Amino acid sequence: MLGVQASVYACSSAAQKMILRPDTGWLLKPVLLFFVLAVLFLVSCRQPENRTFSVRGVVQEIKPGGQAAVIRHDAIPGYMEAMTMSFDVKGTNELANVRPGDEITFRLVVTSDDSWIERVEKTGRTMALAVSNAPPVVTTNASIAPRHPLMEYAFTNQLGQPVTLSSFRGQALAITFFFTRCPIPEYCPRLSKNFEEACAELKAMPKAPTNWHLLSVTIDPEFDTPAALRLYAKRYEHDPKHWSFLTGPKDKVAELARESGIAMQPDQGLLTHNFRTLIVDPGGRLQMSFPISGDISDGIASELVKAAKSGGN
Repeated sequence: MLGVQASVYACSSAAQKMILRPDTGWLLKPVLLFFVLAVLFLVSCRQPENRTFSVRGVVQEIKPGGQAAVIRHDAIPGYMEAMTMSFDVKGTNELANVRPGDEITFRLVVTSDDSWIERVEKTGRTMALAVSNAPPVVTTNASIAPRHPLMEYAFTNQLGQPVTLSSFRGQALAITFFFTRCPIPEYCPRLSKNFEEACAELKAMPKAPTNWHLLSVTIDPEFDTPAALRLYAKRYEHDPKHWSFLTGPKDKVAELARESGIAMQPDQGLLTHNFRTLIVDPGGRLQMSFPISGDISDGIASELVKAAKSGGN
């Protein structure tokens, strides 16, 4: 920034000399001077649209088709902590010679709404993959049974208040699972963006029902305290009357996630997970399950309206 200031000052000084010296044959008008300086400042301070990070990690899985890989990566300073996540690639040749267990280096490219990895290179080291002794996770699209004990369990919202699922009886619910430390734009941030956009759409909709609520449940309760959830919620201009962020004991959160079709795989304290956004009618029955994390805000709003108007019948 000091260099920018010096450059602007130098340009300003040179321009002032031209203004003060009639022998140059012309006078640079003050408006033009301002325009020149403004352009110089904007060009010098413009940030690149894409952010790039150099990363090291170990391949855990190559997805079918070679378009993505699950990688346990080191911490990325200034961006994200060490995690195990799935990363997309632009071309299948990036992963053509990579196998699970290979240690690799790569470049992570992040835009405002997308991300991918490129320049994947093997370091020559191969790591043994961790074998989980946990029982296999059974995924399901079934909704929580109305009399399930979890319906009466008091989770905690972002305001530090106890919240039970049964307290939402009579309202249409959209439920999704996320964690605040996930920075990849098309993953958890996209899920939260979906809720933000769906909420705005429902509020702007003429004669829309009002008996609906959004529930974002963290799968990282040890980190996502009510204070952390409250800070995260502010990013998405949430309305606490229609949108709650829930946390609770690790075992209760894991049980709720499992009953909702979320497959979580703890890996050395980190998490990988699939996606689920559930639409539950006012009677507590599942109406729709979205197993993706893309832009589904319109679908969420539409299904909530349908569920709210059904009255649970």
